Amino acid sequence: LHKPRGVVTTRSDPEGRPTVFDLIAEEGVHLVAVGRLDLATSGLLLLTNDTRLADVLTDPANAIPRVYLVTVRGLWEERKSLLVKGGVVDAAEVLAAAEVVVRKVSGRESHLVVTLVEGRNREVRRLMKAAGHEVLRLRRVAFGALELGSLAPRRWREVPFSELSAAFGEVVSEIGKRASSSPC
Repeated sequence: LHKPRGVVTTRSDPEGRPTVFDLIAEEGVHLVAVGRLDLATSGLLLLTNDTRLADVLTDPANAIPRVYLVTVRGLWEERKSLLVKGGVVDAAEVLAAAEVVVRKVSGRESHLVVTLVEGRNREVRRLMKAAGHEVLRLRRVAFGALELGSLAPRRWREVPFSELSAAFGEVVSEIGKRASSSPC
C-alpha cells in the first residue's frame, strides 16, 4: 500500500481519522500491518494475512532494511551523518541509521536517503531531532527489496509469494516451506 500522509496505521481510530484499512475496504478484513508508519509519514506499508510473516519481517534480528526519503529543515553536515550512523540514545533506546546518503543540501532544507534495519517507533524523526533537524517530509520507499516504485498514493497491489521470497530471501522462504508442508 502507498500510505498517504494523514492516514493512521491502525484498524480503527478513536479520533475518527482515516485508517489504512479504510483505503483497502473489505479486502483488508483479514490483514495486519507489517510495522507502522506514523500519521505524517507516507510511503510503502506492507499488509499481510500471515502474522508469522509480519513477525519475521519486523524482527530486529533479521535486520531487514527500510529505506526512507527524508527532507529536513536546514543545512545537513557530514558530521551529522556520522552521528546518526554511530547511534544516539533517546528515551533509553539506542537508535542508529545503517546508512545516510545526502542527496541535496541548502541553507533552507536538505534531502537525505536514510536506511534503518530495526524499525523503532518514530526512529527517523528521533534521529533527525538528535542531529538538530526537524523532519519536513518523510516517505518510506523500500522495505527489504520491495520498492514503492510508481504506485500512486492510496493505491495498493498484491505481492505474489514468489516476489516476497525473491525480496526477502531465506527469511521468507522458510515460512513458505513450513506453510506448504502444514495441513490446512
